[in-house]
Amino acid sequence: MQKIENFDLIVIGSGGGLPVALAAAKRGLKVALIERDALGGTCLNRGCIPSKMVIYPGELADEIREASRINIKVSEPEINFSDLIGRTAREVAGIRLQLQDGLTRYPTLERIAATASFESNHVLRVNSRRLTAPRILIATGAEPQIPEIAGLADVPYMTSTEALTNPRLPRKLLVIGAGYIAVELGYAYGAAGSAVEFIVRSRLLRHEDSEIAAEFTKSFTGRHVCHNGWHPCDVSFDGQSYALECTHATEGKRTFTGDALLVATGVTPLTQELGLENTDIQRDKTGQIRVNSFLETHVSGVYALGDVVGNYLFRHTANYEAQYLIRTLIEGAPAVALDYGPVPHAVFTRPEIAGVGVREQDVAERGDEIIIGRATFAESNAGVARGLKEGLAKIIVQRSELKLLGCHIMGDEAATLLHMMIPLLKCGATLTEMLDLIYIHPALSEILRDAARDAQAQV
Repeated sequence: MQKIENFDLIVIGSGGGLPVALAAAKRGLKVALIERDALGGTCLNRGCIPSKMVIYPGELADEIREASRINIKVSEPEINFSDLIGRTAREVAGIRLQLQDGLTRYPTLERIAATASFESNHVLRVNSRRLTAPRILIATGAEPQIPEIAGLADVPYMTSTEALTNPRLPRKLLVIGAGYIAVELGYAYGAAGSAVEFIVRSRLLRHEDSEIAAEFTKSFTGRHVCHNGWHPCDVSFDGQSYALECTHATEGKRTFTGDALLVATGVTPLTQELGLENTDIQRDKTGQIRVNSFLETHVSGVYALGDVVGNYLFRHTANYEAQYLIRTLIEGAPAVALDYGPVPHAVFTRPEIAGVGVREQDVAERGDEIIIGRATFAESNAGVARGLKEGLAKIIVQRSELKLLGCHIMGDEAATLLHMMIPLLKCGATLTEMLDLIYIHPALSEILRDAARDAQAQV
């Protein structure tokens, strides 16, 4: 039998796992970084980074289209979509090249371009090699989930991956999905000039705070066509046009047509080729790897992070998990249970959404006594200056001790505005402490103060 090669650390996946591999290599540890695809993982190559490069021009174009609200007369903006996709590809390639160059600084780090598969709990088969290490990290991420729709496997549909590399702007795009990937990419194509129609099974952004989701839906459906309650059951393609047959509980059958099709119905963890059946590592019914509060699997010394674990499906939480493992596995800090604290998120579409902490429906289900403070962008000083007509900020406060529990925002710069709330929730701040701050006037952040004042009025 072939000899087993020993490493100090093996990292499978170069997205969220890359910082851990680099931290170990900086300390002279012998590291194997195994990546079957492009360096940088989903976020860099087919997720967060390229999607924002495609979305941002759409936001600017929409700002120009709506400039008449503040007395600016402009002509219709035009996005050169093929050039935009080309620039995005070049920028991503440049970042990837920087990462590749960075790896060469560490002689104890070996990058292996291959698929890794477990032979046993601590032995990996990589091409014709057999590798082992006392610490192994699985960070393989996730890939687009493909729904079971008759005919789908036989047509050239797009997932988020293809949507970010497709240089041709379709005249009419059909989007199957209603989550953040669907609305972000559908919005980007629509802002660039496509007629976009969303096929929505239940409702848009159903994981958001229910009030924010309702306000978002009201705004979004005013800009885009959304077909609610329709279930795709069959799709065909004649070389020019897609025919998507759907059913509705009360309206029967209907066929939607377009010259492009985007499937964005979620993601599934990349665990199928890892050979986990040869180990004691356990997965849940969705395929995500089970870990404890130290990110350790059921096999001692084998860890996992990011989308493949699925505690949170964000790159910023994967980065947080990576930093935790660097402290505990590489730097030798005491292994205390990982505490995420309040986890923020954002949906980069128009209108933008951001949230942190509990949602209104969460506390309603528990029957907690809460106060909800609200403020609209239109009534704020900065909102008036900008001519904003939509946007809502809400904070959720525990009634008995006035502790801040959550914040949810829909409107311009929502993701940026939310950041002042993250440390407040992390530190267990109260409504009183939030109001005992000086807010720049007139800045959009005053909207959060106004929401706090609204909550204070209910005490």
